[in-house]
Amino acid sequence: MANKYYPTIGLEIHAELKTQTKMFCGCKNNPDEEKPNVNICPVCMAHPGALPVPNKKAIENVIKVGLAVDGNIADFSEFDRKNYFYPDIPKGYQISQYKFPIVSGGHLAGMDITRVHLEEDTANNKHDRGDFSLIDFNRAGVPLMELVTEAHTFESIDETAKVAAKFAKELQLILWYLGVSEANLEKGEMRVEPNISISNDPKKLYTKVEVKNLNSFKSVERAIKYELTRMTELWEEGKESEIVQETRGWDDAKQKTFSQRKKEGSADYRYFPDPDLPKMKLHEAFDLEKMKRALPELPAQKRARYRSYFGIKDEDIEVYINDPVLGKWFEDVAKILNDKEKIKIASNYITTDYIGLKKANLDIRCPSVNNFTELINLVTENKISSRGAKDILAMIVIKDESPLKIATEKNLLQSNDESALKAIVEKAINENGDVVATYKAGKENAIMSLVGKIIKESNGSANPQIVIKLLKEMLARP
Repeated sequence: MANKYYPTIGLEIHAELKTQTKMFCGCKNNPDEEKPNVNICPVCMAHPGALPVPNKKAIENVIKVGLAVDGNIADFSEFDRKNYFYPDIPKGYQISQYKFPIVSGGHLAGMDITRVHLEEDTANNKHDRGDFSLIDFNRAGVPLMELVTEAHTFESIDETAKVAAKFAKELQLILWYLGVSEANLEKGEMRVEPNISISNDPKKLYTKVEVKNLNSFKSVERAIKYELTRMTELWEEGKESEIVQETRGWDDAKQKTFSQRKKEGSADYRYFPDPDLPKMKLHEAFDLEKMKRALPELPAQKRARYRSYFGIKDEDIEVYINDPVLGKWFEDVAKILNDKEKIKIASNYITTDYIGLKKANLDIRCPSVNNFTELINLVTENKISSRGAKDILAMIVIKDESPLKIATEKNLLQSNDESALKAIVEKAINENGDVVATYKAGKENAIMSLVGKIIKESNGSANPQIVIKLLKEMLARP
């Protein structure tokens, strides 16, 4: 029997902050700039004598994140120099924070947070020229938030990967809701770097590795699973000493990690307070109580409200959490319907049929709230069939019209007139003796074959419930 191993994970997540200018200079913060080296100046290029000035908006954005995760906002904070030399760091050091981060503590998505601090981003290395690389300094100096979690030990590899990806996704949502970052993983605006280890003793931490180059939440899960599986196999083979503290990259094409470099410790960076930047008294500079009151409704709060008010499925709720514009439209629909059962039906049409139409044609828009609620009322009042509702929805997302008007013009209104339907039902019974015999022999599902034929005969106008009622009454006759 295989030994029991306990995976441990901690996350380091960087997010570029959405500000007008860079962290310590007046250069434009524009992640979409395509021309290289245009948003640069003597400060972010580290020319001699150029002095940095902190971006107050970036500091405010980090405080907002701290308040949103119930962290402690430091009264005293400062910036430090993190010393290391890479070609993408023009100064030969990075301005970051070490002993006195802006935020300490906090909780999110089942994980404890150690700290949230502020630093400057590096430049972009371009390795697409063959024998040489170029550097684009547009990103150098962009305000960069770093969040570090506590190390958490789990029971299984799958659980570890899922919790990590869930945490990262929830943080992205919070950054969106606060409006402090676009946090697009594919564009590198948010970078998730898990620190991973396993041990045969849940109370002991073993050598960890850090995995980089993860540009999607799926990659986060897959990289963690791969790395933990690799470590488990080394332990099983008695080669746990081959697990070294290092940085590993993720190859998405090969779906595996690879060694990049040995991992530095904090002592290697020789942190010391930056002498060019002032100390910060954050409780004096910011009205924290006012900022807390001004926070928007956050994803966890919205989930709780949707469950309580609307009673819709968790899967539906997540659609609205991830698309606040669609969520606001759904809430407007729910307000008019004012009936939980109707609201559930409306949500089903939105999250299945409307989303399906949207995927097929990105240019479509939500119909007006009045027209959509009219459609739902037609369905719940059995005036149109589910099929008819889907067809009408496909029309009103392109041309926003009254569903009742469309149903009338297209002959989609269901007939509830029993006397008018009786002749069609009787005809179906007379023409399908074998189905009738099967039904009378005890196979009640056979009746649905007759229902389909009757609805087709009525050009889709027959109300299925009325048809079933009439069939059962007629077939019960001796």
